[in-house]
Amino acid sequence: MAEYAEPGASTAGGGAIVHGFPHLDTVRAALTALYRRLSGDGVQRFPSSVHPALVDFPDDEDPYLGAQRVARVMVQHFRLPDARMVIGFRDMVHAGNVELAAGPEYFIELHSRFRTDRRDVGAALAHEVMHVYLHRLGLEFPGTRDNEILTDTATTYLGAGWLLLDAYREEAAIRGERLMMSAYKLGYLTPEEFGYVLAKRAAAFGEDVEPWFRSAQARDAYRAGLARAEQDLRQAPLAAAGWAARRRYAKDRRSLTAGPGYSFESAGPAVRVAFPCPTCFQRIRLPCRGRLRARCALCHTELDAET
Repeated sequence: MAEYAEPGASTAGGGAIVHGFPHLDTVRAALTALYRRLSGDGVQRFPSSVHPALVDFPDDEDPYLGAQRVARVMVQHFRLPDARMVIGFRDMVHAGNVELAAGPEYFIELHSRFRTDRRDVGAALAHEVMHVYLHRLGLEFPGTRDNEILTDTATTYLGAGWLLLDAYREEAAIRGERLMMSAYKLGYLTPEEFGYVLAKRAAAFGEDVEPWFRSAQARDAYRAGLARAEQDLRQAPLAAAGWAARRRYAKDRRSLTAGPGYSFESAGPAVRVAFPCPTCFQRIRLPCRGRLRARCALCHTELDAET
């Protein structure tokens, strides 16, 4: 189920578009769950994002045939075997909905607006096909909200969610005799959170999708997410931490006081620090003995730390 916003609103409920990082804890938990279910090697099976040319949907293409074609792109990208998507359109609150069953056929409904406005068909289908993928993996979070955040995060991190961020736009619209600004987005993550996950993917895969964005607002949100993701790389005890973070860490280590993201464990004279991996957010435990290089056992990221 992909959240849909009518032009002029941000959510199905019609409220203002939410910005910032209110779901960051759930996003990070989703990345950890994804790595645990797929393994680091499994995640690395998705080195390239869905290319814009593969989801281009011209106005003269039949809406049903075109939607089926784009759905096949998503099925192939997520390596779903024997998964046939049957697409329909109807008026509804959300952008899309999928009927999850044993397969091999899955029935996806898209909002009727996608019959004529094809810009975001790929985004809506990416989200719905990811529901199928996670269903087959047996990976879900309790509660609709958290499970949808998991779906958005997985879609983005595995290479199709840049389309969801690109669906965020603000544009002029004529209503009656008035010219008004209309805002539109897809997904349960905020635009900046989509940017954050994309930045995490860029760091993990060395891929830059920013040139693919058609929306100026999406590009700004990506850069905001990138800035937030870069902060994760400057948290103590990582060696790239800034002077203030290093000074606080040294003080906390002397008193064995937990700090922002890290905590200490002592067994006799030996002290260890536990902190989240900036890639997969699994907790890493290292001995407190100065500069060292570590490798996350889950995602295989190599880290320079000053413990």
